[in-house]
Amino acid sequence: QVQLLESGGGLVQAGGSLRLSCAASGSIFRILDMAWYRQAPGKQREMVAIFTGGGVTNYADSVKGRFTISRDNAKNTVYLQMNSLKSEDTAVYYCYSIVTTKLSAGQRFWGQGTQVTVSS
Repeated sequence: QVQLLESGGGLVQAGGSLRLSCAASGSIFRILDMAWYRQAPGKQREMVAIFTGGGVTNYADSVKGRFTISRDNAKNTVYLQMNSLKSEDTAVYYCYSIVTTKLSAGQRFWGQGTQVTVSS
């Protein structure tokens, strides 16, 4: 089994910055994609940013130019640097990963979520 542990959420004023971290642990053979999703109250979960196993990054249009995803493969960790935060960025942010474990390939895992609240 694989666990994804997020940290770094909190309360910040509009225009401020936060950095989220997500560390994967467990029976990991290889981590493929790592991504961040978010879900605001009353809305569907949406992808924010993804860092593929091939080194490609992609962002939701709403965060392009403000958010940056990065990953440290040696630490099995993905980060999300969020700058120029807006009130509409308020949501629970979830880490997501596709992992080849020691038992099977391409399993999908979610973190427990971390709250980000941006006050205007």
